[in-house]
Formats: sequence, structure tokens, C-alpha cells
Amino acid sequence: MKSGNLRWRYIKQFLFFGLVKLAVALIALALGGILLYLLMQGYSAISWDFLTKPPTDAMTKGGIMPAIIGTFYLMVGSIAVSLPLGVASAVYLSEYSKKSRTLRIIRIGINCLAGVPSIVFGLFGLGLFVVYLKFGSSILAGSLTLGILILPTIIGASEEALKGVPQTFREASLALGVSKWQTIYHIVLPNALPGILTGSILGIGRAAGETAPIMFTAAAFFTARLPASIFDEVMALPYHIYVLATAGTRIEETRPLQYGTALVLIALVLGINFVAILFRSYTRRRKSW
Repeated sequence: MKSGNLRWRYIKQFLFFGLVKLAVALIALALGGILLYLLMQGYSAISWDFLTKPPTDAMTKGGIMPAIIGTFYLMVGSIAVSLPLGVASAVYLSEYSKKSRTLRIIRIGINCLAGVPSIVFGLFGLGLFVVYLKFGSSILAGSLTLGILILPTIIGASEEALKGVPQTFREASLALGVSKWQTIYHIVLPNALPGILTGSILGIGRAAGETAPIMFTAAAFFTARLPASIFDEVMALPYHIYVLATAGTRIEETRPLQYGTALVLIALVLGINFVAILFRSYTRRRKSW
């Protein structure tokens, strides 16, 4: 009887791990298929001129350099807005707040904010930053809108990273007479940094690929010049893809440019994520020394 139960457990374990491996394989195949399709459709558009020159001839020729620079500015601006606010909020929720109805309402609000469609954030940014605060369609308005968009992701990942730091670290620090804030700053945050960076990576990926928020707050249909200040509007890769795929009468003619722009966007996101992952790995190794 016992051997039969043991055999059944092994069978269930084998089936479970088989399903898990199958799920991973399907996800990898789907991702690989998407990348392969984009590469096959857009590799012909990739060239040095494509990466370093502005669009020409009604955006049917030339390059996408202003859109690359604009996307980079928006990504950096959004993470500069959301990371300090997100980490500060996570520190308060994890280290200072007490269990109460107000705290539960705040958490529900954060979770609801994470599920709000991006078009709603775009309209919010248009009403508040572009119209009311008179920032106009600009890098500043777009960065603030994208920063609010990815704020729930940063807060959630940072809070989980802070909770993952062993309580004994805090207790040992406080027992030595160190203040609560110094304990958080010198002990808790450095140990939670890899998890916080994970949330930042996820936020950067989402901010880079959003079209609706920047459509109303930052993106220009076409501009050949680079922005001179944070109050200038910019071209952006997601919006540029949208324009090439939907506007004008030469959509089929620009098809390779559409896929080429998508490839550059993916490469830009992967590049920034790769740098963040290397930094996260460095902090983990340094912590283990």
C-alpha cells in the first residue's frame, strides 16, 4: 500500500513538472516566434543611416534617430519620477504603517491603479500636466504621466523586496542603538536593492512600450530636431510605429520601417534591462562578500 502511494506521488510529481516545463517551452517558443518574425520582416530596414538620421520623404525613408533619443529621454524621465516615489511609498507601507482600514484602502487603491488602462493615464496626464499645469506636450508631461503609470509596479516590487529582508537584521541594528531610519537606510534598503531593481526593470519595460499615454502628453507626429529642454515635445518609437502603421497613404511602403522600428525598440528595452540586471547581479555579489 505504501509503495503504491509512493509510486502515485512520483507520477503526480512527474506530471506536474512536465506541465511546468511545457508551459515554459510554450512561452519561449512564443517569444522566439515573435522575435524571429520581427527580424525577418524588419532586418532589411536596419542600417547605420536608419539609426542615425531623421525621417525623410513623409517618413517613408530616412531613419529614426529622433525617436530613439525621445524614447530614451521618456524612459529615463519616467524612472526618475517613479523610483523615488515608489521606494519611499514602499518604505512607509512596509516599515512605518500599522495595520488599519486606511492601510487596506491604500493597498486596494494601488492594486486598482495597476489595472487602470493606459489610455486613462494618458487622458489624466493631458488634463493635469498639459492643460492645467501648462507644461504643454513635452518630455516633462510625458515623463510624469509614464512615472505615474509604472508607480504601482515599483511600489509592489519594492515592498516585497523590503519584506524579504530578515527581521533579525532590523532587530540586531536596533539593539545596537541605531535609529529606525538609519536601520532602514543602511541595512534594509541595501539588502532589498536587488528586488527593487527588479521592479524598476519591469517598469522600464512597460514605460518604453506604451503609446496611449505619450500620444496625448509628449509625442510628436514628426520633428527632425532633437529636444533642447524638458518642455519640448519629442518623437518616440512606440508612437512612431503607430503612425507608420495607421497614418498616410503609403502604409505598405513603410512596412519594413515599421518592423525595423519595432526591432530597435525591443533592442533598446533589452539593452537597458541588461544593464540593470548586471547592476543587480553586482549588488547581490557585493552583498554576499
